[in-house]
Amino acid sequence: MAKSKFEYVRNFETDDTCLRNCYIVVRLDGRNFHKFAEEHNFLKPNDDRALELMSRSARSVMEELDDIAVAYGQSDEFSFVFKRSTNWFKRRASKLMTHVASQFSSSYVFYWKDYFGEHPLLYPPGFDGRVVLYPSNRNLRDYLSWRQADCHINNLYNTAFWTLVQKGGLSTIQAEERLKGTLSADKNEILFSEFNINYNNESALHRKGTTLIWQKVKETSTKNVTVPSQGEEEVTFTRSRRKITACNCDIIGDSFWDEHPDILEEDS
Repeated sequence: MAKSKFEYVRNFETDDTCLRNCYIVVRLDGRNFHKFAEEHNFLKPNDDRALELMSRSARSVMEELDDIAVAYGQSDEFSFVFKRSTNWFKRRASKLMTHVASQFSSSYVFYWKDYFGEHPLLYPPGFDGRVVLYPSNRNLRDYLSWRQADCHINNLYNTAFWTLVQKGGLSTIQAEERLKGTLSADKNEILFSEFNINYNNESALHRKGTTLIWQKVKETSTKNVTVPSQGEEEVTFTRSRRKITACNCDIIGDSFWDEHPDILEEDS
């Protein structure tokens, strides 16, 4: 291809190649989602439609970029963990982040109607992203543990807050004042003693968030084949394929990682 005198401008591009042998995490957060949730009448404290739409959009990203080993989401955020060995987009951070963000955002709009029916999407949602590298399995697990701990802290607060408003008759200002300075044990006690709500019995989707992983599944199908001298026969076929599975479980302890050893790669 012929070159032009203008090609020198490519020298202004900076090298943003991600360090090798590190997990690449692309984390998306909803931009100004508090306002978005208000204007689209999301249910409080949790709207399962919105959470399931987030998960569906995340699955779309994983289906497009199958080097994502695991993804974790809660509220209006999702983190995508690329394998250490990935070479998608030559490990360029800007390419990875923009592709994940654009695929996720377009999927959110595309699948909106599947979850919200005739409730219209009033304006396009926005998501910002960041790229962080984690060199060891412990670093990566601690990152995901941090996000799940954040899910628990936020959901416990929101559950107590909106229970005080919706069932306790407090204004939002009064509920905020009531919860100021309280610890997790205090919020649990308010829910149980005043409203007979055991927080541990609340939905795992709300308390634990959603973890998406690849799993091998066996699928059985039948089709008719023509066998010489015997005519047409129905034959059963079994094949294995990778499928994205959603888990609403604890990922801070060892059990999840012991059950899914293929997610993490050996530390070098």
